[in-house]
Amino acid sequence: MHNIKEIRNNIETFEKKLKSRNSNINLKDILKLDKLNREIIQIKEKLEQDKKIISKSKDEKNFSKSKKLTEEINDQIEKQKKIIFDLNNLMSNIPNLPLDEVPLGSDEKSNKFIRKNGSIKQFSHKIKSHALLGEESNQIDFVTSAKLSGSRFAVLKDKYALLERALINFMLDLHTSKFNYTEISPPLIVNEKTMFGTGQLPKFEDDQFEIKMSAESERKFLIPTAEVVLTNLVQDKTLEAKELPLRFVASTPCFRKEAGSYGKDTKGIMRQHQFFKVELVSIVDPEESQKELERMLNCAEEILIQLNIPYQVVLLSSGDMGFSAEKTYDIETWIPSENKYREISSCSSCGTFQARRMNAKFKKSGKNEFVATLNGSGLAVGRLMVALIENNQNKDSSVNVPDILKKYMNNLSKI
Repeated sequence: MHNIKEIRNNIETFEKKLKSRNSNINLKDILKLDKLNREIIQIKEKLEQDKKIISKSKDEKNFSKSKKLTEEINDQIEKQKKIIFDLNNLMSNIPNLPLDEVPLGSDEKSNKFIRKNGSIKQFSHKIKSHALLGEESNQIDFVTSAKLSGSRFAVLKDKYALLERALINFMLDLHTSKFNYTEISPPLIVNEKTMFGTGQLPKFEDDQFEIKMSAESERKFLIPTAEVVLTNLVQDKTLEAKELPLRFVASTPCFRKEAGSYGKDTKGIMRQHQFFKVELVSIVDPEESQKELERMLNCAEEILIQLNIPYQVVLLSSGDMGFSAEKTYDIETWIPSENKYREISSCSSCGTFQARRMNAKFKKSGKNEFVATLNGSGLAVGRLMVALIENNQNKDSSVNVPDILKKYMNNLSKI
């Protein structure tokens, strides 16, 4: 969420940067509403002042005047409610502004390559996809999951189920022991205010799984990512400066409708309605946010380094970033069956954008200021399984278990 005063004073900057974010919000409409709101405030204050003067008089002739002033004040209050509702609706749909170092562009074609790590393995046999490997070994069951739930679900069995659990435990152990993140076991169901706080609502309502409740006013949603709950742990709080930084990690199921992804990744477990993800969230002093972003990126990369999976890092363009982000790095792993890199993690700095929506502050130099928030996948478990299985496959369709994972998999060397 942005400060209306900043839009008022820097409209040209906002218009230029929002254009690069593919936003069609008309800022002039916002400023018109803002002007009307401020005019009503002045009118209301004048009426209230007049009423206060009249109320001091005990002349009965002024009773009717006072009553009329009360009616006029109430009329202005009702007008203001409508204006504020429209203003807040427009304001809540404005995306965050990209930082100056973010490449300008409408989509992924303008993303900037940062670095690569690891060597791409040359196979002596025909490469198989993770879906085919899983079906051949009867450890990924798409037929049964389709009967149970429909498309974009999977039943993992036996050693593949063990692999999923092993990866989660490995990542949680690394992030907590090496990088000092605090592990959280959060709710998987949240309310409307919490979803608004991190930017999922109102703009992305169509992509959320909403739970049917008896009272319409009590809206509840399945989390699309643990970012929602972890970031909102500081909702409506004022922290002490010495408490920062706060670093949280959680492994949770995530639920997404994948609206707009029709026809994409329909085979396999690359894009699912339900998937596990290990999520990283940091709450910091805004002055430390860019340093924290680099740190978070390194934490996510370390997972792939220890698993010996090739990857690359790209800086997303303004048009390819998420709604709440001001700067985002994507980590993309090599997928042999597709002969290309695919995203496995996004690490984003959101500045004070989410904090304003959540009313999350900290005390600094005697003043209450908004904190900065960051989030990143550390990593998406399903996509990590895809990369690990395909990069470690053998001719007989077995999969080698990386040394670092063996202690989490009963010392198995192959699946």
